[in-house]
Amino acid sequence: MSKMVVYYSHSGVTRKKAEDIAAANGAAIFELRPKVPYSVADVNWQNDTSRSVVEYKDSNSRPEIDMMPDLSGVDELWVGYPIWWYTTPRIINTFFDNADLSGVKVHLFATSSVTGVDESRDDLRSLYPDVDIVDAKRV
Repeated sequence: MSKMVVYYSHSGVTRKKAEDIAAANGAAIFELRPKVPYSVADVNWQNDTSRSVVEYKDSNSRPEIDMMPDLSGVDELWVGYPIWWYTTPRIINTFFDNADLSGVKVHLFATSSVTGVDESRDDLRSLYPDVDIVDAKRV
C-alpha cells in the first residue's frame, strides 16, 4: 500500500497542511507547480483580466503543470488546493486530466478561510466520475 499527497499552493498555506497530512499518514508528498508560476497580480480576484479570473471563467482552461508526480503503486491519494471562486484552481483539473487514478482512493482537502469544500468536491466528481473521490475536508 502506497500513499501520496499531491497539492497546489500559491501562498504556502496549503503546503503546510499538505505536509501535516503527509506526516500523519506516512505518505510521500508532491507539489504541483504551474509551468508558468502565478504572480500576485495573476491571482487578484478583483481584476477581471487577471490570469486566475480568466482561467476560472473558462471551464476548459488547463494551466500546464511543470511536472506530474509518479503515481505508480499509489493506492491512496490526498489532493490539496486552495479554494478559488468556490472551487478548485484549474491546475487541479490539469492534474486530474493527466493522472491515472484507476484503483486509487482519493481524499480531497482544501484551504479556505470561509468557503467550504463541497462545491469543489461536487465539481470534481462531476468532471471525473470514474475517480473514486471518497471524501473532502476544509482544513
